[in-house]
Amino acid sequence: MTEDYILGNIDLVSITLWMFYIFFFALVVWIQRENMREGYPLVDEDGSQADAGGVFPQPEDKTFVLPHGRGSVTVPSGQTPDRTDLALAPTGTGGFPFEPTGNPLVDGVGPASWAPRRDVPELDGKGHPKIVPMSAIEAFHVAAGRDPRGLPLMAGDGAIVGEVVDMWIDEPEQLVRYLEISLNADVGKGNRLVPLTMAKIGANAVKVHAIFGEHFNDVPTIASPRQVTLLEEEKVMAYYGGGILYASQKRLEPQI
Repeated sequence: MTEDYILGNIDLVSITLWMFYIFFFALVVWIQRENMREGYPLVDEDGSQADAGGVFPQPEDKTFVLPHGRGSVTVPSGQTPDRTDLALAPTGTGGFPFEPTGNPLVDGVGPASWAPRRDVPELDGKGHPKIVPMSAIEAFHVAAGRDPRGLPLMAGDGAIVGEVVDMWIDEPEQLVRYLEISLNADVGKGNRLVPLTMAKIGANAVKVHAIFGEHFNDVPTIASPRQVTLLEEEKVMAYYGGGILYASQKRLEPQI
């Protein structure tokens, strides 16, 4: 006597396994294409389009609506264009490195390079600028540790370049992001921001090893005394970061 089965001779285990294979393959293709929304199409050193050798096509344009009334952005074709005014020259052909042709800190190349981010401040969940000077917010004060305001700022070569006059805080995160210094007249004019990660607060002075006294006048400035934009942050951080290599010719030599 034979029994009748609803599914007959269909192997559900095999079908389930093949469905998983198909799903997993489609997932890999989708992830890879989504990963190509920034930085693609790839270009060679001479600016021509490179053959990436990939099997996946570039994704279609996708438009994202930005919060707080900041419009929209389309990627990949609508993204911010790459910088083309780089003061660099190749040292050879076929993959040789490039070297700066001017002042790399000012030109923003090599370790001092920066990305063309939007020239608007980063906002918190309520649409307010995240990073603001502490002097503009009465609710914040230094609860522990050394308050650096009023201390002199010492550069990597030992020069006293100015005085710390304020701290810029990330209000939602309750963290100090930058120190604001007023430059001495013999160094430059106006105020500059110093990333807190590049500063060491001591008992008698704040020390910045990354750059020397002669470099502080060229630190990128900010347009508003009450907010800093994403592009301004990018340039300020890149300047100090590049100084770790470019501040002195001695730093360009191999280190043991």
